[in-house]
Amino acid sequence: MKNKAEINLTGKQEEGKIRGGAYMGCNSMSFSAEFKNNGNVKILALLSTMKACQNMELENEFQKKFEHMTKYKVEGHFLTLSDDKGNSMKFVASDWD
Repeated sequence: MKNKAEINLTGKQEEGKIRGGAYMGCNSMSFSAEFKNNGNVKILALLSTMKACQNMELENEFQKKFEHMTKYKVEGHFLTLSDDKGNSMKFVASDWD
């Protein structure tokens, strides 16, 4: 992958919601995420800076799909988010070797 892409879920937790951030190579994004014990997740208030960059394909796809993720699963160092249509996003912990 040419772009440095990441999400950060280490932000402060308030009222059961984690304040997170994301970066897909151009704009900085922020959001709130509410993870439930039953495997459900609610992504709220995805905000982004508005820079225009040459290659924004990854960022545009991420923004279109991220807020629609409704389920999560943690397996080892991997976090998988999925929606009701069969789309998924898989992330690996940054401290994993």
